[in-house]
Amino acid sequence: MSVNGITSKAQDAHLSGAPRHVAGGFGTLAVHAGQDPDPITGAVIPALSLSTTFAQSAAGVHKGYDYSRSGNPTRAAFETAVAALEKGKHALAFSSGSVTTATVLNLVGSGNHVISVNDTYGGTFRYFTKVASHNGIEVDFVDLYDPSVLKQSLRPNTKVVWIETPTNPTLRLVDIQAVADIVHTQPGVILVVDNTFMSPYFQTPLELGADIVVHSVTKYINGHSDVVMGVAITNDDSLADRLRFLQNSIGGVPSAFDCFLANRGLKTLHLRMKRHEENALAISRYLESSPKVGEVIYPGLPSHRQHELAKRQQKGFGGMVSFRLKDGDLETSNKFLSALRIFALAESLGGVESLAELPAVMTHASLTPEAREALGVTDSLIRLSVGVEDAADLIADIEQALNAAIR
Repeated sequence: MSVNGITSKAQDAHLSGAPRHVAGGFGTLAVHAGQDPDPITGAVIPALSLSTTFAQSAAGVHKGYDYSRSGNPTRAAFETAVAALEKGKHALAFSSGSVTTATVLNLVGSGNHVISVNDTYGGTFRYFTKVASHNGIEVDFVDLYDPSVLKQSLRPNTKVVWIETPTNPTLRLVDIQAVADIVHTQPGVILVVDNTFMSPYFQTPLELGADIVVHSVTKYINGHSDVVMGVAITNDDSLADRLRFLQNSIGGVPSAFDCFLANRGLKTLHLRMKRHEENALAISRYLESSPKVGEVIYPGLPSHRQHELAKRQQKGFGGMVSFRLKDGDLETSNKFLSALRIFALAESLGGVESLAELPAVMTHASLTPEAREALGVTDSLIRLSVGVEDAADLIADIEQALNAAIR
């Protein structure tokens, strides 16, 4: 990028999102992408840049940064690392997953149409139905178990198709490649995939045809339940330019300190995801064997109706498990949740610690009762974010809670 005729290497790296001087596998990129040693001090970990403004050598001439809302070295390092892991050219960080959604939806424009998978995160559903609709954007929610139904839902003014896979909290899968093939038959429509549940370690939607991938960084990417952030990744230069303009104009950017923490968390993503998956599979198998459980939903189990798609599309099965208490109701669910000792009763997911929640009255309370019923978000559906503790301890905790809830 040229600033008054002067090329800024720092900002070029920021804009490209490409790893600098780094090649290799996921773990190598997680540790090194965007992490060049400081050229002055030799510090292996780049310094945390808290400055909101940057000195210029002449009016309009700077070293790639002028104001931290527009760009910050610490944020650029994080964006570079995430882009590398998602196999993307460009990454843009935001102050939350929700503002990432809002910024991407600003690509649509009043009078246009969005198609969303019907089983979506409660906050996304809330934004689509309570905010986007008031901005003149019409949203249809479609069951995409059979991707071909998308053909009948596309309109001349459709601009975005938005999917999560696996979905939250019923862990339904959407065939990304099949949806992408349909979306791209209509010029001007972009496919957005929320990849929060899988993380780039287990799924890379850009390689399957997605135009934009979004994450709640709050979850697995950061992994320590101490940062609220979001990120969008794309390989499309034009989309990146439009998103960067919106990022700067709307201003929903993360603090440099949050970027520093999220980047630190990212370095162990590959190690954590392996343990999340190992524990989730062990817990799922235990739950399937329990007479007090009516249904276990985990894509890594052969009993999941889309298990074969999971094996084909994903590189692993993740750390999220949902299950239904047998003949359970709200009272039974509350007894189970209140009896847990290691699992914390809390919203969110993806941290090193294990969490349990009741979506019907917590994360998905913003859905109408009719919408929850249609999706199977019942009072007996428990969602687990399986952490990295010892699996035997987690299973023992679930077992004693089941015994306390169901006699």
